[in-house]
Amino acid sequence: MNSFKKGIFDGLPIGLGYLAVSFSFGIMGTGYGLTVWQTVLISMTNVTSAGQFAGLNIMVGMGSYIEMIVSQLVINSRYSLMSVSLSQSVDKSFTTKIRLLFGQFVTDEIYAVASSRGEDIGRRYFFGLCILPYIGWTLGTLLGAISGDILPASVSTALNVALYGMFIAIFVPPMKKALSITVVVLVSICLSVFLYFQPFFEISSGVSVIICAVVASVVGAVFFPIKDEADKNGLDALNSADTLSEEREVRHGE
Repeated sequence: MNSFKKGIFDGLPIGLGYLAVSFSFGIMGTGYGLTVWQTVLISMTNVTSAGQFAGLNIMVGMGSYIEMIVSQLVINSRYSLMSVSLSQSVDKSFTTKIRLLFGQFVTDEIYAVASSRGEDIGRRYFFGLCILPYIGWTLGTLLGAISGDILPASVSTALNVALYGMFIAIFVPPMKKALSITVVVLVSICLSVFLYFQPFFEISSGVSVIICAVVASVVGAVFFPIKDEADKNGLDALNSADTLSEEREVRHGE
């Protein structure tokens, strides 16, 4: 239960941030003609801000199913990389069924918090980590849908910016402790800015995130490699064997 409570504690700021962002989605959903329950159902079954906002625009514009599938695949494809990364850090309690269930709740912020633990992720911890963000995302959508378009555009924009502030708060502490994390984050930022402002071709946010993640990961792997525990043990054993051999030679010489 201690790990479950730790997950609840770590998920609290994410839930509060999601409450603010999904509030804007609820307002937009009912403003575009959806009912309250339709808007809330979208949040309950998707849990993805960029994908939901993009999907809502396609629905309003009477887009095709193909357009919806392609847009969601591109925007949300980054979650596949996050899930693969997290799968390397979970413990044995994560069975295939549990992975399929919890894969629904993998978001940018949940991934960032879970992957920064520095230890194996347990099923209870991850379950606790996901509860408040999911409730916050759903409840915020409900409140926004019920309230209607009562907030000015400036306030809605401020609510969206709050999520980025929370994201910065997640990454700054690890950056202070490790040069490798600082370099990887800075590479991601610079590449993201370049992809956003470059005039040569248009690129979606989902593809941009994947490119930045892959390039930054390669830079981190090349310049800051992490030795495998087995290699480390093997090297220690080899050094011990060399030391023992040298001692024997010295004794034989004496």
